[in-house]
Amino acid sequence: MPISSLPVCASAIFAASFVFAMASIVGTNPPSQPLTEQRIETLPYTRQVAWKRYLEQSQRQMQADKDALHAEQKAAGAASHSVPLAGHDARSVPLDKDASWYSTEAATHIADVVVSFQTPAGGWSKNLDMSKTPRQPGQSYAYGPDPTARLMTPGDFGTVSDARWSYVGTIDNDATTTQLHFLAKLVMALGAASPGAERYRKSFLHGLDYLLAAQYPNGGWPQIWPLAGGYHDGITYNDDAMIQVVELLQAAAAGRNEFAFVPAGVRKRAESSVARGIECILATQIAVNGKRSVWCQQYDPLTLQPASARNYEMPSQSAAESAIILLFLMDLPRPTPAEVDAINSAGSWLTRVAIPDSAWRSTPAGRDLVASPGAPLLWARYYEIGTDRPLFGDRDKSIHDSVAEISTERRNGYSWYNSTPQQAVTRYAEWQATHRGK
Repeated sequence: MPISSLPVCASAIFAASFVFAMASIVGTNPPSQPLTEQRIETLPYTRQVAWKRYLEQSQRQMQADKDALHAEQKAAGAASHSVPLAGHDARSVPLDKDASWYSTEAATHIADVVVSFQTPAGGWSKNLDMSKTPRQPGQSYAYGPDPTARLMTPGDFGTVSDARWSYVGTIDNDATTTQLHFLAKLVMALGAASPGAERYRKSFLHGLDYLLAAQYPNGGWPQIWPLAGGYHDGITYNDDAMIQVVELLQAAAAGRNEFAFVPAGVRKRAESSVARGIECILATQIAVNGKRSVWCQQYDPLTLQPASARNYEMPSQSAAESAIILLFLMDLPRPTPAEVDAINSAGSWLTRVAIPDSAWRSTPAGRDLVASPGAPLLWARYYEIGTDRPLFGDRDKSIHDSVAEISTERRNGYSWYNSTPQQAVTRYAEWQATHRGK
């Protein structure tokens, strides 16, 4: 697979979209391209077959999901057209309890809610409170602002502006992986072979099938599957989404901890999926003039080139997500030469671009980077490919080289600098000492 590669000027990514101007606006964020049949037909014929099969499967599954909800709504009547409670999966579906807790009534109640919100495809939506009330027939699978707006009907695949369907299902915001971890813990606590665990075991295996089906032919994962279009089709490292999937499948393949009950055949499929996921990680590591660095938040699924996400999230080198990828690679028990090279390249880059003696603080003009001798190291959220200068985006898609020149809302409402990579940099120094010469 090709390595995402750019010349020093980064023109391969931004040539058609960056309009350099005087003042501090250094570019305009280009739109992400969805995965379409037309785009697939530009590939060499030998690659088209797998991608067309994948797209057709996604379209069939999207229609099946919508048909199922439409049938429920028709049977239940308009009164069922409600949305679930908003919440956060990681808080409403706890993963940090003692093993014995997962056999309690409180745990099984949450598990019943979790199972009720599983889509026909096998995934879950995000930002839901799954500690309260199970989903009712005809109720939306996802949280949305208007319980009666734009109800799904057969034949409307591709409607991505509908907030009630945009995140069904997804790996964004810890969705799907959180539910799978929880169900696995519950199955083990109840006894994998016990009748009481059967419903949860089936739900877990269906969810695992969902992740395996969602994987792209080149090993990456989109943010949403079935595909929803726009930047959601991009291979998504943002907020550690893809790494969480790979780590879960890695544990399932090994039968570790709560995954000891996973059948041998499923473990083998998970192992193959992990191998292809790692291939994708290596293939998407950005290289400038042949020298590897780190990773972007999202990638075009067909070209494997860095891609934009939201209006203020541009193709760039993303320090926080790259640090999580680096930690994952350093945990590989027997890294290949290619994996060792990827680790050394990413570790060296993160070490080099760290910002010392500064703090990200509120000022009278808004949040800014201020001098703070002895402060912990910081990293910018985004670095320009080829120059490594920090970049800052705004909701109007403008890209700046100074955080002081973006809107107050974005300046104060986004983590433009953070210390997330510190753990990876510290670990890299230790890893380097034990792997030097290997």
